[in-house]
Amino acid sequence: MVTGISLEEAVVQMTGPLSPLGTEILPLERTLSRTLAADVAAPLDQPPFDRSPLDGYALRSADLTGANREHPAVLEVVDTVYAGDEARIPVGPGQAVRLMTGAMLPPGCDCVVPQEDTDRGDPVSVFVSLKPFQNYVYQGEDYRKGTLLLEKGTRLDAAALGVLAGAGITEVEVYRRPRVGLLTTGDEVVSPGTPLPAGKIYGSNQMLLAARLAELGVETETAHQGDDPAAVAEAMRELLEICDVLLTTGGVSVGDKDIFHQALPLLGAERIFWRVNLKPGTPAMYSLYEGKPILSLSGNPFAAFTTFELLARPLLAALTGEEGPRWGEGVLDTPFPKASPRRRFIRGRYEHGHITLPEGHSSGMLASLVGCNCLAELPAGSPPAEAGTRVRILLLE
Repeated sequence: MVTGISLEEAVVQMTGPLSPLGTEILPLERTLSRTLAADVAAPLDQPPFDRSPLDGYALRSADLTGANREHPAVLEVVDTVYAGDEARIPVGPGQAVRLMTGAMLPPGCDCVVPQEDTDRGDPVSVFVSLKPFQNYVYQGEDYRKGTLLLEKGTRLDAAALGVLAGAGITEVEVYRRPRVGLLTTGDEVVSPGTPLPAGKIYGSNQMLLAARLAELGVETETAHQGDDPAAVAEAMRELLEICDVLLTTGGVSVGDKDIFHQALPLLGAERIFWRVNLKPGTPAMYSLYEGKPILSLSGNPFAAFTTFELLARPLLAALTGEEGPRWGEGVLDTPFPKASPRRRFIRGRYEHGHITLPEGHSSGMLASLVGCNCLAELPAGSPPAEAGTRVRILLLE
């Protein structure tokens, strides 16, 4: 087991041997936030016919030359077409077809006049002139049949799903998401909703990380165990039977009850590394059990959250074929008063290139994380950071 490695080395150690878990074909309604495993080509033109962008009249622009309110063009109305109807009657000289937004344009027309610029009569008087193909939506204006609609690797958001549905597509091939086991530990932890005995605390890590996994679209199985190594080893075994990845919190430092040093050998897991050169979350440990990853994080809530973002997210991305965490840069608007002998990550709020910091940065403090959307990196050996310092940030997306 390697000890005391860099964040980058840790990520390589975890993700290097991994590959995506495979793909599955799912109906659109189950693919929000999933990642496409194959290109999707348009099966039709969009729109599939020339259509009207507004309520009005389809006609020939040549019939409106010089039209105004004093001298309107007067046209015979030969048909009415609603959205969803087929336009069957062509527009000839001196004629118009009444139609609604989205309706198919009839043959022979080259523009649509808004109904506000007419008297809506029959025959209809038109008070404006139009250019050829004004207010005219062409077949295939959005995209043509056979063109690349969405690329492999696209994360499916509301807009992408709307595009797919509009093309008549009902199912797509996506990368399979890992099922994650989440095991929290500690004799001191009591479930919310029960009386709180002296010396105990309510557990937040399970809710914190399960909710974060849900935000990322990952299915989670949860469990909690006290500080008995054999019981923890058995709980890990049970979760690994039904999950692709196991995350644990607590029990990875050097105290008398840091029981993963005993539990992992009892399980028969191979420990790959322990301790990463960063703060908070230094004691993070990574193991493998029958090829399945086990990432053990600190029990301090913010430390667990930070190392989840820095380590677990790249691990999950390697198993899904998705893009990993996104990094950027910003300028501190708030000073950070402490020196950083070790590489440090602090919570912050990033907006328009600037970062504001909350009060309270202890690894056990969670309340100050509310409203934060980034982790700001302070390099090892940094003095206290002054306002105006440019820093690298990990975006919490």
